[in-house]
Amino acid sequence: MPWTVRVATNLCRDHLRRRKRETYLGPWLPSPLETEGMAFTSHPEARYGELESVSVAFLMALEVLGATQRAVVILRDVLGYSVRDVAEVLSLGESNVKTTHHRARAALAGYDRSRLPLTPVMQERTCAALEALMAALVVGDVAALEALLSDDVRTLHDSAGEYLAARVPVVGKTRVIKLHLKMRRPELPALFVRQLNGLSGLVAQYATAPENVAPRCTFGIAIDGEGRISRILSTVAHRKLSHVRFAS
Repeated sequence: MPWTVRVATNLCRDHLRRRKRETYLGPWLPSPLETEGMAFTSHPEARYGELESVSVAFLMALEVLGATQRAVVILRDVLGYSVRDVAEVLSLGESNVKTTHHRARAALAGYDRSRLPLTPVMQERTCAALEALMAALVVGDVAALEALLSDDVRTLHDSAGEYLAARVPVVGKTRVIKLHLKMRRPELPALFVRQLNGLSGLVAQYATAPENVAPRCTFGIAIDGEGRISRILSTVAHRKLSHVRFAS
């Protein structure tokens, strides 16, 4: 087992433990990652593909796991490592790895039941829904928004306390539509479509912004099995946008 894998895994475990102890203002979302053109593989013995492992849905599902459980899932179910190899990386007994893995998989059962693999069809449907959502928001078409959103849709804004944003998830079609129409600004931003965490997302940049209002953000969605938008996710925290290209 490469020494670098052990070092990287332990550094990640330490980071996760520190983050769990910190107070985070408002909803937390995974940092946007541009994945267009990146090489991803699927290991024959792995449950999840590498591209899925950086998806927002998967990363948010992992939040229910402890640092060691998460490491076991990534090593076993994404990278396809054997129990013996995982035990060596984490300095655990093989029986402990098996028990930890079993409990982690049980904790992810909800994700597995609603899981929508990142197939080309899924990516195309998400892109089409995102474009329709933005078109409806720009003109304030409430009827179109109601048709696009699921009844239990929720929107989350990750500002990490840096900018004005909803500090709790907003849930329900009526409340979500009202919030996003209220948030519209007179100035339209420069918009760029990017592949973020495996799915189409928008990168928005305003020429000017009032005090305490984010000048840049990313905007993405998740759809359910019927193609309706079930999540609207926006990251505005400056410190989480370092891996996203903007106009300047």
